[in-house]
Amino acid sequence: MNKLKIACVLLFALATVIAVVAQTPAGSGTKPTANVARGKYLVVNVGNCGDCHTPMDKKGQPIKGQALQGAPLPFKPIASIPGWMAIAPGIAGLNGWTDEQGIEFFTTGKKPDGSMAAPPMPAFRFNRADAAAVVAYLKSVK
Repeated sequence: MNKLKIACVLLFALATVIAVVAQTPAGSGTKPTANVARGKYLVVNVGNCGDCHTPMDKKGQPIKGQALQGAPLPFKPIASIPGWMAIAPGIAGLNGWTDEQGIEFFTTGKKPDGSMAAPPMPAFRFNRADAAAVVAYLKSVK
């Protein structure tokens, strides 16, 4: 091959790599630490998941070391609501859920068995990258 052909092949290869990287969604695993940090922000500051899924002490403060371990809900509906969950399940670690099941849940509200999230859990509609970040963070919490 002559130098011009080699240069063209290398340029094509570089353009292909750049195109693939540009199409890789944020939080797709390229920077795990950044993805977990983004997920923590979404869980703590956007979803406020700890408000229901973390046990609170008598003063209403989260019990240290029990974040997202599940807790009785501190509120209930005035009228009966079918399927109401009186206890928020533990979500630390997302035990028993694959990453894909977690992403599906946080983008559609559907649980792995195909049912929808029970009230009062909102059916979140995160985009795929944010859902992946939430899953990465929850799986990092022990």
